[in-house]
Amino acid sequence: MSENGQIRHGPAPIILAMDFLLDPDHCYPALLARDARFDGQWFVGVTSTGVYCRPICRVRTPRRENCRFFPSATLAEAARFRPCLKCRPELAPAARPWSTMDAAEVLAREAARWLDECAPEEASLPALAARLGVSERHVRRVFTAVHGVAPLQYLQTRRLLLAKQLLTDTRLPIAEVALAAGFSSLRRFNAAFQEHYRLSPTALRKGGAEAEGARPERAAETTELRLDLRPPLLGTELLRFLAARAVPGVEQVDVAGLSLARSVRLTRAGQPDLLGWVALCLSPDGAERPQVRVSLSPSLWPAIATLMPRLRRWLDLDADPQAIAAALGETLGPAAEGLRLPGSLDRFELAIRAVLGQQVTVAAARTLATRLIARFGEPLPEAADAPPGVTHAFPTPATLAAATVDEIATLGMPGRRAQALIDLARHWPTLAFAQGRGTVEDAIAELAALPGLGPWTAHYMLMRGWSWPDAFLPGDVVLKQCLEQRAGQPLRPRELVAAAEHFAPYRSYAVLQLWREAALQPRKGTTP
Repeated sequence: MSENGQIRHGPAPIILAMDFLLDPDHCYPALLARDARFDGQWFVGVTSTGVYCRPICRVRTPRRENCRFFPSATLAEAARFRPCLKCRPELAPAARPWSTMDAAEVLAREAARWLDECAPEEASLPALAARLGVSERHVRRVFTAVHGVAPLQYLQTRRLLLAKQLLTDTRLPIAEVALAAGFSSLRRFNAAFQEHYRLSPTALRKGGAEAEGARPERAAETTELRLDLRPPLLGTELLRFLAARAVPGVEQVDVAGLSLARSVRLTRAGQPDLLGWVALCLSPDGAERPQVRVSLSPSLWPAIATLMPRLRRWLDLDADPQAIAAALGETLGPAAEGLRLPGSLDRFELAIRAVLGQQVTVAAARTLATRLIARFGEPLPEAADAPPGVTHAFPTPATLAAATVDEIATLGMPGRRAQALIDLARHWPTLAFAQGRGTVEDAIAELAALPGLGPWTAHYMLMRGWSWPDAFLPGDVVLKQCLEQRAGQPLRPRELVAAAEHFAPYRSYAVLQLWREAALQPRKGTTP
């Protein structure tokens, strides 16, 4: 191992086909500048060391002729490069393309997303093919054509990088790291780690601590992870949005302290649900290298592979602020740069709360959700280290499906809305929206067809439940007033749609910014 924490020994890298290598004329200047805009968008493999790094790596910049630029960490590892122990590629934010022009790219993107988020015991090529509704041969061919590696090779890289992060950031026993990362046994984990990284997990843990400059007492530390993101981050605005909607018992948000905590329920096929809590602390606004620190209850560590992508989506940590700012342009101004789209850890919870928020204020929707949790929520197991005020998990679909209209209506809502909640809960297991399957258009039509749900609610569910970046909520009074004020005249429906198209493909961020502006100058209307 070199002084900068890179692994030097092992066979020379095998460079992939040129189709999957990026142009060094474009990438090398960004590498020289350590440009954070490209963090996670590509990685650089250094042939003289056999190591691959993020563009922001602080070690001495390699010579141009020794650099190979890859669009993903998976491709770098397929070419036999090993992850740098200094910049830690496993922490890089993901690249999230949203183009829907090519059906093959959409299929490959959805396949990668499922592999990122599924429980380790559920991950397999037959399960992936069944999920997407295509043959195993077709998904393997399309995935390889788009990503450059087969699905199981992609999954192996994700597991190894997660294991590398757990070995570096926590003191979990190595056997628990292996299982949490998705390996069926410690023997298989050790063999895969040695084969890919030419280093044992034990040596990596020691070397990673040294590379991080850890103090000797680090051995006593546990249960904290680090999540990186592309700057800038308007963390204060993100937390203000969540704080206004935080439901006591389930969520606690401290805007001044830049922290939040909430309960978590993870559903596993054929196994009991996992209940616990997660607490996060954000970097101050304007930090050069913003990041999020994560602590969680011991009950959730076995499912960390499933939870990590959800945490990133919840706070929109894979967003590309520069691309979003370019789409919003001068119309919304630089004040929107660094804005994040608040997602959800639980799509069912988000859907129910969206229905509760129909035609009422944010405060009223929060009150209804608080009553719902008090009546139907599940208490968390008592723990001495649990965040104060996080006491209950949101009700399950089965719980609300079994409720009566009168039981829900007595919480303070019309009977028709209570029935809409029950219908949504009863249909939930069969909804493609619940699992993130299908196209945006299909999901909107599916949701809008349910009793008591309209296009506005369906778009809002997609915007936050699916983290869809290009939603514009039809019929939203506040958005209409904001755009008319900017235009200086009333806008007909067709003109309103045209004005919103100006912000594509990031209209969801325009919605957030317009709501933000409206909150500073209260207007007639509500937002959920």
